[in-house]
Amino acid sequence: MACNAALALAVTSTLSMAASADEAAPRCNYPVLREAPSPESAGFSSTGLARVDALIQQDIAAGFPGAALLIIKDGRIVKHSQYGYRQKYSGHTPLKKFKPVLKDTQFDLASNTKMYATNFALQKLVSEGQLDLQAPVRQYLPEFIDRDSDDIRGKETLRVIDLLHHAAGFSPDPQYHNPQVSKALFSQERAKTLGFIPLSPLSYEPGTRTAYSDTDYMLLGLLVERITGERLDHYVEQQIYEPLGLQRTHFNPLRKGFSAEDFAATELMGNSRDGVITFPNIRKHTLRGEVHDEKAFYSMDGVSGHAGLFSTTGDLAVLLQAMLNGGGYGDLCLFDRETIQAFISPSPHNPTFGLGWRRNANEDMHWMFGELASDKAYGHTGWTGTLTMIDPVHNLGLVLLTNKKHSALIDAEQNSNRFEGDQFATGRYGAVATAVYEALLQNETTSVN
Repeated sequence: MACNAALALAVTSTLSMAASADEAAPRCNYPVLREAPSPESAGFSSTGLARVDALIQQDIAAGFPGAALLIIKDGRIVKHSQYGYRQKYSGHTPLKKFKPVLKDTQFDLASNTKMYATNFALQKLVSEGQLDLQAPVRQYLPEFIDRDSDDIRGKETLRVIDLLHHAAGFSPDPQYHNPQVSKALFSQERAKTLGFIPLSPLSYEPGTRTAYSDTDYMLLGLLVERITGERLDHYVEQQIYEPLGLQRTHFNPLRKGFSAEDFAATELMGNSRDGVITFPNIRKHTLRGEVHDEKAFYSMDGVSGHAGLFSTTGDLAVLLQAMLNGGGYGDLCLFDRETIQAFISPSPHNPTFGLGWRRNANEDMHWMFGELASDKAYGHTGWTGTLTMIDPVHNLGLVLLTNKKHSALIDAEQNSNRFEGDQFATGRYGAVATAVYEALLQNETTSVN
């Protein structure tokens, strides 16, 4: 009986401690998105938003492939629209019937992966005290050190924040997948590539300039994996996306129950640029549900800190709202407001960069943010044709997802990265962003009068 009494006391004590811990845990009660009854109820002009539609539809009529647009303000969904086609071609052959963009069409986010996978993970780890932005990278990746063969040195003192500022010294595109470029660092196996990333040589002295680089975010993705002990996709899907109820935000979505029909198509001939580009195992079919980015697909098995994520406008709206809320959504706490502020503060090297996030610091960013966004606006773009913007001054979020690379190359021999879709206003982003703000400002002016 004494044993039973002791056991009961231990159980009671354990339950009491658990209850106390639960009581001490932060209680989250963040706003969640809801539909605005009308644009005017959220401070927008319906006439102004119709002009946004007209701008995009004009491009669709002239040959732009497809787009989806979502606008949120003050926690309300003001606009959620789709335009054009998720697929028009198979190879260079036009389909007999184009497939329209639907509300749940998933897009290849390209470098928006950097924000909504890697940055969200890093912001969470910083808030939880698991990551120190000022710590040297080698504190988390011990193999990240200078080597005798390095022409430029500085890795041993390189900090995590230097990677986030894109001032770490790395070249933009290491092309691990292409032996003609990567040479000794050639890899099309994820485990092997993860070993090679820390060995990548510096191309300039760290801290002397800003050079946007995928290498920075491949390292940051590896850093997340080392800290958490989980692969990046597992961590963000289980710790962020699933708790938020996001059902169409994944890496490698074709392995997770989706079919090619669910996706906006990208390049017509894989990664071949109509045969101008070649390397081992290159794809030559029209890409649907497979990440376009070569490093992510061939060298990282679809999961990388710089690219690989697919999502929809509806799912991304929740992630934007979490940022506008100050770090959470509904009853889910992700990170704190102080961490957000640290990540969106300007880099000392270039004010248009935060910690990964791009900032509307000056007119150099009008191509992305348009001419009317506040100087506090921040966001990111993706090579495949994706834009996300967050403007805390207006409590506004904008998601524009396009498949602008699902179009012919203008001149593959002259420039193998220039597609017809890149020429349209919708594919250049700024005009759409400006039109959205004009719809907002027009209504505000009318209200004042």
